[in-house]
Amino acid sequence: MVNAKHLATFVLGAAAGVAIHKYLQIEEGEKALADLKIKAGQFKDEAEQAFDKAPEYFEKLKTEAGAALKDSFPYVEAFLQELFGKAKVATETTAGEEPKA
Repeated sequence: MVNAKHLATFVLGAAAGVAIHKYLQIEEGEKALADLKIKAGQFKDEAEQAFDKAPEYFEKLKTEAGAALKDSFPYVEAFLQELFGKAKVATETTAGEEPKA
């Protein structure tokens, strides 16, 4: 069901589209569009560089975070090994294997 609000929104959207089209036809609009294309290309290049560097960044983050955790909480590593060791034994037991001590 189309009501007056929907019709007004459509008319305003169409008018905005016509205004943008007219603006892009003048010299100032063409310059703005060219600048926008340059900025988009720069943004794309930056995004590609960031994507390429992401694995290095996360590896560095993992290494540094692990070192900081060991420095700040030296007992955590032993606790986690014990915890996951017990979890592994429990998983093996439920799978039908004998628990390993």
